[in-house]
Amino acid sequence: MCMVIKDKYIDPFTDFGFKWIFGTEEHKELLISFLNDLLDIKYKIINIEYRNLEKLGLNVVDRKATFDIYCTDEKDNHFIVELQRVKQKYFKDRSLYYTSFPIQEQSKKGNWDYRLKKIFFIGILEFEMEEHKNSKNYLTKVKLCNIDTKEIFYDKLTYYYLEMPKFKKQEEELSNHLDYWLYYLNNLSYLNKIPEKFKKDKVIREAFNIAEFLALDKDRQFVYQQNLKARWDNQNVLDYAKEEAEKKGLEKGIKEGIKEGMQKGKIEGEKQKAIEIAKKLLLKDLDIETIINLTDLSVEEIKQLKDKN
Repeated sequence: MCMVIKDKYIDPFTDFGFKWIFGTEEHKELLISFLNDLLDIKYKIINIEYRNLEKLGLNVVDRKATFDIYCTDEKDNHFIVELQRVKQKYFKDRSLYYTSFPIQEQSKKGNWDYRLKKIFFIGILEFEMEEHKNSKNYLTKVKLCNIDTKEIFYDKLTYYYLEMPKFKKQEEELSNHLDYWLYYLNNLSYLNKIPEKFKKDKVIREAFNIAEFLALDKDRQFVYQQNLKARWDNQNVLDYAKEEAEKKGLEKGIKEGIKEGMQKGKIEGEKQKAIEIAKKLLLKDLDIETIINLTDLSVEEIKQLKDKN
């Protein structure tokens, strides 16, 4: 059964929406603009190169890290951009773990002096971090510092956490270009036209244009529809779990509510959803590279599916 999309613009908090706007070579000027607005860097980014999203560990028993966006600029600074929709207890640990991969990647054989390039982690969060619940600041910037002197101890590793629910500015309150981007992310899927304030801004105007659902080709529309359905289903599960937990008022109620919510929503895992999408795209004779870009499955997984068809 085909979903009917009534919204003019895609939701940037879906996997497809976020990567289509910020994670593609053809739209990289949008990511460059966003990073330049957000990061405190001496020299503005002129160009970026997208890197392999899947970084392997040191051996077969190490865990893999899959980043939403991983890129480097012309000065070989490294940038990881991660969209996190659901509250995660150890998200700070996860972000620290992710930055260990570009650190290890810089090691060189032979005589190496251990000099590292700068690494920036940007977490765009669709929830408020528990540690910051008493703060109204929507942007938190973290560096290693000397506890006694409060001076920066190491300036090549920086973490930015954007808690999007805390960004509550209305259109008339936007005062800088970063505000434009954050307003865009928070409100894009609810808008039916470009706000007047953005029409003279070439980059933001382009960001609206590429986010139009009807501007996508049929295959991308299909992938987005599946992503959006998964997002709605997951939200229904969370809402149901919250209601059940509030009724029972106990920690046990939270666990039972989530379990019942999963049963009620009949949610398929993200992996299985990607496999189902890939199967349908294979039937349309799309090339493997395109299917990989649309589903994030590996070459081997796509080939196995193709052999079974």
